[in-house]
Amino acid sequence: MIVLIIIVLLVLWGISAYNQLIGSNERVANAMAQIAAQVESRWDALTNLIQATKSYQSHEFETLTQIVRERSGNVSRDASVQDIEKDQSAFTQAMRNLDIVVEQYPDLKASTIYQQTMTSVNQYENNVRESRMIYNDTVTRFNRQIKVFPNSIIAGMGGFTEKDYFKNTAEKTEMPTWE
Repeated sequence: MIVLIIIVLLVLWGISAYNQLIGSNERVANAMAQIAAQVESRWDALTNLIQATKSYQSHEFETLTQIVRERSGNVSRDASVQDIEKDQSAFTQAMRNLDIVVEQYPDLKASTIYQQTMTSVNQYENNVRESRMIYNDTVTRFNRQIKVFPNSIIAGMGGFTEKDYFKNTAEKTEMPTWE
């Protein structure tokens, strides 16, 4: 009888631990989805900014439009850290190209539409940074949860593995602001 009670308690504990791991895994996926939403909004703002430059230089407009078209665009809640990093590189390149156009046309930089849209781009860029920090915090909790004993047993049996973090790189340490 006591053995049966111990077995039942172990099974209930295992189910509870598994369900907690599922919840934590979903929080990580949700944090990535938040990044994806901010990345999409950021690209939309950049697209609007590119539209504002259209009348200034058609060649640069086509180049920038091509960059937007070629971006990964597949950032979703199932995206990996590497997918987001690749998208960030494409966005940074597009912004640098746009900055070159703006330097050639000072009256573009002074236009209200440009300034308002640039404010939106910067806000979305900040939102992406904040979302990445939230993601890393969520990943820390998840990774810790799957490593502690006895959860590590259930995590191993359930196929839960460590998630990657966003890491600070030299390029991100000196993040540009486009104003």
